Amino acid sequence: MNVYGIVTSKIMELLEQGEIPWRKPWKCNGGARNLISKKQYRGINSFLLNCSPYSSPYWLTFKQARDKGGHILRGERSTLVVFWKWINTVKEENTDSTGEQDSKLTKVPMLRYYQVFNLEQTEGITAPAEEEVINPFTPIETAEQIIESMQNRPEIQYGGDRACYSPILDYVRIPNRETFHSPEGLYSTIFHELIHATGHENRVGRKGITDLTYFGSHEYSQEELVAEFGASMLAGIAGIEQQTIENQAAYIQGWLRVLKGDKKLAIIAAGQAQKACDYILNIEEEHDPAITN
Repeated sequence: MNVYGIVTSKIMELLEQGEIPWRKPWKCNGGARNLISKKQYRGINSFLLNCSPYSSPYWLTFKQARDKGGHILRGERSTLVVFWKWINTVKEENTDSTGEQDSKLTKVPMLRYYQVFNLEQTEGITAPAEEEVINPFTPIETAEQIIESMQNRPEIQYGGDRACYSPILDYVRIPNRETFHSPEGLYSTIFHELIHATGHENRVGRKGITDLTYFGSHEYSQEELVAEFGASMLAGIAGIEQQTIENQAAYIQGWLRVLKGDKKLAIIAAGQAQKACDYILNIEEEHDPAITN
């Protein structure tokens, strides 16, 4: 049995043992939040801002930047955020045949759009003091070689507070290396996003990437299984699976729960992950009888 099959077997064994806690492998700086109110952005705003190419978690409007004595750097583009809340309104209704009206309090949604800029897009504004993160980074040569060997590799950008792959812009976004608790955590995260990138139509191509999917959908969940199985397999090739496999199994377990615990889907995802790993490693597709494609 090759590394792919060994890693898949280990993950399936862990899944049978019950609940496994998942831990974020990097230090979270609290997520995107407004510089003035310090409130975190939520929902779609959190996704849009946390996946931006900026390291600072702070955002503000043009007016807020001006009020703070600073300004937006020339040529910088804003990012759209959505704000909505329920507001009270009075609705007049006829109460009887006399035509008399009664006032009734009701709630209606109010939706507004704002243009915001990251603190790094401004000048003349001092950033709030942040807790210093001291995690000296030590590269792992075998993992670096895997990343460098990938054909048609997407650009890898560092910064922000979220790891993601953008199918539209075809780039990978990873938090800064020093924010990870360990080098193994960094590389398993990069492997996960690079597996996603193999789904691009210019590479292997997978429905979870080439088709528009929404968070939590069956296709999205299946793609997450593929990415984490692939990351586990690459970790096995790099020799770092012992430090990462429990967390990877926990991540897979979470998405299997969304898919109603169907472990057959996990085996199918493992087969797709093998194809993605072969692409990254620049090797011809091999078939392992322990894994069903």
